[in-house]
Amino acid sequence: MESATAKLSRSEVPESEKSALIKLLGDEDSVVYEAVREKILSCGPEARTWLRSPALSSNPLVRRRAQEIIRYFDRRSADDRFLSFCLKHGKDFDLEAAAWLLAQTQYPEINVEAYAALLDNFAAELEERLPLQGRAAPLLTRMNEYVFGELGFTGNQENYYDPDNSYLNRVLDRRTGNPINLSLVYMLLARRLRLPVSGVNFPGHFLCRYQSASDELYINAFDGGKLMTKGDCIHYLVRGNHDLREEYLSPISPRRMLARICGNLHQIYARLGHKDSVTRFQRYLVALSR
Repeated sequence: MESATAKLSRSEVPESEKSALIKLLGDEDSVVYEAVREKILSCGPEARTWLRSPALSSNPLVRRRAQEIIRYFDRRSADDRFLSFCLKHGKDFDLEAAAWLLAQTQYPEINVEAYAALLDNFAAELEERLPLQGRAAPLLTRMNEYVFGELGFTGNQENYYDPDNSYLNRVLDRRTGNPINLSLVYMLLARRLRLPVSGVNFPGHFLCRYQSASDELYINAFDGGKLMTKGDCIHYLVRGNHDLREEYLSPISPRRMLARICGNLHQIYARLGHKDSVTRFQRYLVALSR
């Protein structure tokens, strides 16, 4: 563990040294820049404070490099917050809060409140259109027409292994994603409308389940909200030579759902050869397995 004295000395960078480092950010020699970058990183997150001004510099090279270093520190802070969240909570927690913490590990600059407000607006639009009384099928059909028709959310068939399919902010930005994160959007809208929709850890494509006293339907958010009965799901499992496990058709805990999202990203980054991200997500999976 770092001593208080070491932390203090690291934070107290002389003004003359700060000025020299900032000036050298504009050096076109990449070797010089790498040395300067390492020096600034060694100063710790406190360097963000004195990099704010060069991050607005009229010199595009200085501006870009200062912003990159600030973003590095911001991502490290977001990484710490997400790991802490995973370690402190049990199987049940606020899945939306967890999804935003995860998104900030890749996109630390996002405005979470603005994205939450966007989901609120979608839900308010839906509330005016949905027959909140009656059977599930017509209600979900109307919901699907809005989410997958008007809003245009769709499964990313063309680039299934794009990491952005797994970050909630990018799914909302691009209106596309993988099965589990499209299901997450669907669940977050349903929660705002007080609809009994949960995530289901189905093999292959993650599903949502609508469960009430009179109705049980499954929703494939990756396939335009296709509605399936329990019998349809069992037929799929048999056809795919899957075991008929009750857990495949039962609600999944927020912790397990978050672990599946992180597991997907771990595999995607391994596939892309992004070693740092693979290591980062391995840490997340270990934390979530506790």
